[in-house]
This record gives sequence, structure tokens and C-alpha cells, in this order.
Amino acid sequence: MDFDFSPEQKQLKDHVRRFLSDRCDSAAVRRILDGPEPHDRALWRGLGELGYLGAAIPEAWGGLGAGYLEACVIAEELGRAVAPVPWDASIAVAAECLLDAGTDPQKARWLPRLAAGEAVATLALAERTGRDAERDVRTRASRRPAGTVLDGTKPAVPDGDVADLVIVVATDDGGATRSLYLVEPAAGGVVRTPVRTVDPTRSHATLAFAGAPAEPLGAPGAADAILGRVLDRAAVLVAFAQLGGAERALEAGRDYAQQRFAFGRPIGSLQAVKHLLADMYVSATLARSNCYWAAWALSTGSPELPVAAASARVAATQAYQHCARDNIQVHGGMGFTWAFDCHLHYRRSNLLALSLGAASRWEDRLVELLRARRAA
Repeated sequence: MDFDFSPEQKQLKDHVRRFLSDRCDSAAVRRILDGPEPHDRALWRGLGELGYLGAAIPEAWGGLGAGYLEACVIAEELGRAVAPVPWDASIAVAAECLLDAGTDPQKARWLPRLAAGEAVATLALAERTGRDAERDVRTRASRRPAGTVLDGTKPAVPDGDVADLVIVVATDDGGATRSLYLVEPAAGGVVRTPVRTVDPTRSHATLAFAGAPAEPLGAPGAADAILGRVLDRAAVLVAFAQLGGAERALEAGRDYAQQRFAFGRPIGSLQAVKHLLADMYVSATLARSNCYWAAWALSTGSPELPVAAASARVAATQAYQHCARDNIQVHGGMGFTWAFDCHLHYRRSNLLALSLGAASRWEDRLVELLRARRAA
């Protein structure tokens, strides 16, 4: 049994890494962090031109049609580079929603633009964060003679300030069911208020809907079923981005420990530093094991996907936060300064820990799935 990527997939990984090393070094990330731009538009278009954004999007809808394993490889390199692009919201989540529930006209309109890096899309899920965030949906859809409109507010929507398309979870008339709707902010009825987060390289905004024209996505009342499938797939892709970031933070700490001398010896020879790096390595290796299992489940359509996705999400979140935090510790006092790049991974690790729902949500889901399996 092969537990590794194929030579072709490893070659793709090398190509993506070389591209990002040329176009997305720490200086490029810092330009977005310190500047007014919400993301690196040139990098976003470049990723689209090379086909990286459309790896898992079928050729019929403007993508490469390569598959989810290739998408996982690309996600890992984007996470490693802390790429300041709306990949997670647009590709890992919104594109998957369209692939899962969109009509042919909806797919034909949006998927080629997302794959080419010509548009940005996002999912506006809940009104708050935490364990029960997905059940707390107060945005309402109303049917009027001219069509369906939405009213309500969604805080801290990823890329909400620049999204050309917003997929909104809203309750239908009477509040008994939840459905998905497509909203184009440019059509009116949407007020965007930028929100500053721990990682300004990934912009967020509060979206206020006031009679915003909306188009149904999927069957009425099917939001929970659609999101259940989509978020499992997105969790695997985002977990690979977290894995890439964790391993880069580990490498940065290792390299610094070998180069930094104190009292005439490299700090990497000190037992306390060795223990920090060893623990980081264990976390990253456990996360990789879970991510590979989830990638297999995703690529084969296995019924194991819900458990595998939750396992990968939990392990990768813990590993990235652990490695990003302890990388600062290995760097000592210098790790807290703006001159070093440690904070770039620390910021991103904490932001991704809250994406797709809080980490506690995925821990609860994993426990529930394992209990159900045992009971069966």
C-alpha cells in the first residue's frame, strides 16, 4: 500500500514551491500586511493562470480536473508560504459549494472565473463563533414579487470586503429551515465594513444585508446537508495548508537553533531547545499522518471522510499553533520582534484555527462521530 504522493504530484509540489519562492517571499507577504491592499492580486491571478486554483475543479467548468490529491499538494505549499490570497474562502469552500449544489448555469458563470483567479467568492455562515455558531443563523430570506431578498448581518466574513460572490446561509420564511443563497454585493443591498483581525494578510468584513437580491443555491432547506459535505472537504484542504505552515515554522526554528550561538555553542545543543524542537516535530508528524488519511478518504470518496476530515482538522490546527508558538520561543527575544518572520505564521495559525468553525466545533464533531461508530 502506498502512503505517499506520486512522483507527478511531488513534481507539482516542487513547481508550486518554486513559483511561490519567486512571487511570495516574506517581503511580499509583509507588503500586504503593512499596506492597504486586501490581498496580493497579482499572485492570485498568477496562481489562476498556472491552473493551481482549479486543480480540483473539473475541466468542464474551467479547471484542470486533476483531483483532490493535487489540490492538497498545492494547499500545503500555499500554507507554507503564508500566501496572502483568498484561496481558502474562494476555492476550498465557495467553489466546493458550487460544485456540490450549483446548477449548470451557476457553475458555468462562477467556476471558470474562480479557477482563473478573476473573481473572489466566500461563505457567510453564522452570526457568531464558537461550538454552536452554525446553528445561530438569524439572516432571513424573504420571497417577494421581484425575487428572493436577504436581511441580516454576518460578521467577520473572510474576504467579505472584496468578494464578487457571497454564499449566504439564511433561514427561510418562518425560520424552520436553512438554505443557501448566492448574493452579488455589486447588485446592491449589501454594506461592507472591514474588520481587522489577527492576520491582516487575510481580509475580513462584516456584511449587512438589507433587501439584497439573492439566488437560491441547492434545494430549499438543504443548507445543513450541503455544508456537511462541503465543510468536510474544505477541512481536508485547509488542514494541508496548516500542515505546510507548521512544517515551515518547525524548519525556521531548527535553522535558527543551528545558526544562533550563545556562550560559544549553538543553542540547538541546549536540552531545553532540543525538547522544544522535538515536540514540534512530533506534532507536525502526527498532523501529516492524519492529513494523508484524510486526503486518501477525500480522493476516493470513502465513507471514512467525515472522521478523517475531523481528525485532520484537529491535528493540523493543534500542530500549526504549537509549531508557530514554539518557533517564537526558539528564537527567544528576537522572535517577538517585527524584524523576524515568526509572527507571520503565528498570525496565520490563529486565524486558520477559527476558519470553518472554531477548533472546538471539530473536536466535538470528531467525538460524536467516534461515539456513533462505536454504537453501531
